[in-house]
Amino acid sequence: MEDKLRLLETKRAEAMLGGGTQRIAKEHAKGKLTARERIHLLLDAGTFEELGMLVSHRTTEFGMDKLQYPGDGVVTGYGKIDGRQVFVFSQDFTVFGGSLSETHAEKICKIMDLAIENKMPLIGLNDSGGARIQEGVRSLGGYADIFYRNTNASGYIPQISAIMGPCAGGAVYSPAITDFTLMVEQSSYMFVTGPNVVKTVTNEEVTSEELGGAQTHASKSGVTHLTAPNDKACIEKIRKLLSYLPQSCHEKTPDIPYVENQEIRENIGNIIPDSPNQPYDIKEVISSLVDEHSFFEIHEKFADNIVVGFARLAGKSIGVVANQPYSLAGVLDVNSSRKAGRFVRTCDCYNIPLLVLVDVPGFLPGTDQEWNGIITNGAKLLYAFSEATVPRISLIVRKAYGGAYDVMNSKHIGADLNYSWPSAEIAVMGAKGASEIIFRKEIAAAENKEAALKEKELQYAREFAHPYKAASRGFIDEVIEPKYTRRKLIRGFRMLENKKRNTLNKKHGNIPL
Repeated sequence: MEDKLRLLETKRAEAMLGGGTQRIAKEHAKGKLTARERIHLLLDAGTFEELGMLVSHRTTEFGMDKLQYPGDGVVTGYGKIDGRQVFVFSQDFTVFGGSLSETHAEKICKIMDLAIENKMPLIGLNDSGGARIQEGVRSLGGYADIFYRNTNASGYIPQISAIMGPCAGGAVYSPAITDFTLMVEQSSYMFVTGPNVVKTVTNEEVTSEELGGAQTHASKSGVTHLTAPNDKACIEKIRKLLSYLPQSCHEKTPDIPYVENQEIRENIGNIIPDSPNQPYDIKEVISSLVDEHSFFEIHEKFADNIVVGFARLAGKSIGVVANQPYSLAGVLDVNSSRKAGRFVRTCDCYNIPLLVLVDVPGFLPGTDQEWNGIITNGAKLLYAFSEATVPRISLIVRKAYGGAYDVMNSKHIGADLNYSWPSAEIAVMGAKGASEIIFRKEIAAAENKEAALKEKELQYAREFAHPYKAASRGFIDEVIEPKYTRRKLIRGFRMLENKKRNTLNKKHGNIPL
């Protein structure tokens, strides 16, 4: 039966696209796969069970009754990934450009309902030109039916969207609601209005790739979380991403067997420079703390002044949020706050503990930030941490200044354990700025103002540029040597495994969107 359907795909391509066999060969050369090939590569061998194989559209207008293709442009069903059950749909661009009809939408909605009822992840492989024009409002209603189910499933089961071709108009809102969006470089794009409409309305000349390609959405808009060079690499990333997630919000991610050792990392303390103003790569710290080769970064190219991603700690899945001193000195800004806030909420949805590495000099100043809502966007990250009920551990590795100290998972907003290294500086602001304010009269009266400022800086640093005042107030649970950090984290998360926080009986909070 599958051989016959594969032959049908080729014939459909010839009918719809012209020269179908040659075109498919060219697409294969670029690394582009058919709808069924994608599913079979995604799922464990021999586990796919198709549903709705013979469904066809019901449209009779515009001569559509003469064009009937089994499946109606989408392959749907269920199977397993690493032995765990998932539901999947894969749009078939060779049937009417993968356009969404009433029956096409019904097939997708059916497996969405099954995924929700059975508490299993849903994966959508998108490759569609949009709504089927010949069906009018019926196709638009089909999109709305999908969006509604995406929203109901949000935070209940993991939803992953892969954009493996065009995704335009109303079609973009389903991936936007899901937990993670992946895109294939040079062969996928997403936009609400295409280049022709943009040119007509704004007179801008822009290509599909520039407007809504993978690199654009990975680096500028933040719409996509991960990119891949081809279909195969994209599918491999989906499989890896799913390994860090549970089946539903009622479960925890399966552990990987791990044999615990002394867990001492002798060289980790050498990563932080002696100078508090010298940058370093926080990813080196992350890699030194988590299980070897386990860090899987999310949103790597967007707002790179903060790093987020999944990792394993002693075989257990955790989420990592870390300021990145290599970019903008690790300050919080509009985009980094949005990025981290979304990731924190995703981890909280799916019972994934959070490790937060803090080296933050504050919020980025400037009219651009203020006018673009740094207040409400910074509040999103603050809200996300405050709301999260999963185990939360913070480690201050260097700077924690001003309001950013509060926002980055401080004890005051519900963190369970807060550690710091001896190199940590916890204060309202840096020593120089603080000294210029506190000692301005003494400095102004001094004969050598520069020398007086240096002296007052040292005085302030001795008083505040360390973690011990915060520790004396209980805001820091322990000041630890860097080499023992991994062991502390493993034991801390193990202690918190059965954490349960009672929340107020309310419908839901009102996050500052």
